[in-house]
Amino acid sequence: MHRALCPVETLYVGQRSRAVLSSTLRGHIDVGALTAAFDATTQAHPSLRTRIVPDAGGFRLCLLDEGGRPRLTTRTGDEEDAYAAELNTPLSLGGPLSRAVLVSAPEGDGHLFVLSVDHTITDGHSSIALHHEIWDRYRVLVEGGEDPRATTGLPGEAPHWPEPVSRLLPDADQAETTRYLEQRIEETRRHPVELVPYDVPPPAAGDGRIEVGRLTLDEERTTRLRRTARQAGVSVHALICAALLSTARRRLAGSGPRTLGCLSPVDLRSRLSPPLPAPVMVPAVTTHLQTLDVSRETDPVALARTVHARLRDFVASGGPYHEMRITPEIPRNPALQLATVIATNMGVVPGPRLPDGLRATDVRLVPAREQYFPQTGRSPVMACVVSFEGRLAIEFPHFTACFSPSFVGAVRDEVLDRLVAFTDAAETASAQAG
Repeated sequence: MHRALCPVETLYVGQRSRAVLSSTLRGHIDVGALTAAFDATTQAHPSLRTRIVPDAGGFRLCLLDEGGRPRLTTRTGDEEDAYAAELNTPLSLGGPLSRAVLVSAPEGDGHLFVLSVDHTITDGHSSIALHHEIWDRYRVLVEGGEDPRATTGLPGEAPHWPEPVSRLLPDADQAETTRYLEQRIEETRRHPVELVPYDVPPPAAGDGRIEVGRLTLDEERTTRLRRTARQAGVSVHALICAALLSTARRRLAGSGPRTLGCLSPVDLRSRLSPPLPAPVMVPAVTTHLQTLDVSRETDPVALARTVHARLRDFVASGGPYHEMRITPEIPRNPALQLATVIATNMGVVPGPRLPDGLRATDVRLVPAREQYFPQTGRSPVMACVVSFEGRLAIEFPHFTACFSPSFVGAVRDEVLDRLVAFTDAAETASAQAG
C-alpha cells in the first residue's frame, strides 16, 4: 500500500529535513502506556509508518510491515546529552519517517521525550498536534478513560492517506500562475539579497554538528512584548523579524543600506476552505519572501511596520496560494526562497495535557536537516519562534562547521537586547504620554 508524493512534497525528499519536538518532564511515566499510546498514534496516521521510495520519476510513501514500523525507544541518560544526540541522529535513510525516544534519568523522575518527523509528511502545526495526541492517548490510558479515537486506523484496515495540500488549493488560471512566477523571478534578479558570512573556516569533510542557541522570555516579558506589538500596530512576528534583520545587518560590512531578505513561512491550513485540521499529517505551509534595504541606522520599529504591512498584503491578495503553486519551480530558481533571515513563527501553543503526577517543564520545536554546505561561505540565519504556555522562545539551530556557537550566541543576545529595547521604549513613551 502506497501513496504518491505531489511535486511540493517531493521537494522535501532531497532536503532530509525533520521537525524535532521535545518535552522535558518531571514525575512518573508508565513506559508500557506510552509505548501503547505511540503505537496507537502511528496506527491512526499511516504516513508515520512509511518510508520513501522512488516512483516513476518521483517518489511515493510505502507502508512498512509490522517489523519495520517505528516503535518507542527507551533508555536512561542525561537529558542534555540525549537532546544533542537526537538532533544529530538522522531518520534512517529508507526507514520510517518518524522516531520517538524517551530518555529517563537514572533515578527515574526526570525524562526527555523527543519526537522526530520527516518534513515530507509534516509541518510545525501537525508535529505539535501529533506530540500532543500521543500524550492525550497516554493520559487516557493511565487514567482508565475511553479514547474516542481508539477505533481509527485499526490493524488490517486500508490506510486513509491525507490529501496533499497542493490539491486542496482554490482553482487558478494557469496563465495567472505563470505571470506570478515570472514576476517573482524578475524581483529576485533586480533585488539579490546578501547572506551572512560564516565565521568558521571551511572544515574537513565530516566536521560539524547541529547545535541550538536559545532565547527565552518568561510570561511577564512575553506579555510586555505582545503589548508593545499591539501599541505599534504590528505583530510580534514583525518585531522579531526587524530585530533579526538589524542584527544580521551588523554582521555585514559598511554602514550604508544593504539589500536583505526576510523569509516568513505562512500557514495554509487556516486559509483553505474548509480549513485543514492541525492533526492532518501533511506539510501545509508556504513562504513569503520580502527584500528590504537595511542600514545600521534603520529605525527597527519602522522596519517592523514594513515587514508587517507587506506580509499582511501578501496574505490578503492570495499570495500564499500562488506561492504554493510555484513551489515546484524552486529547484530551478533557488533565489525564490533565498533570504538573509528565516523566521518561523508557530504562535501561541498550549502544552500537552498530562495526567496527575506528571508535568512538562519545557517544550521545544526545532527543525533539523542532514545537509549543510560549509563550502558556500555564507547562508541565512534561521530563527524558530514558538510560545508554549505563554512563554516565548526563539531557537537558533545552526551547524557548527558554518556558524560557531559563540557567533550564534552573540546573535541571540543582540536579538534579545533589541526586543527588550522595543518594550522599554514603548513603555517609556506610554508613561510620558500618560
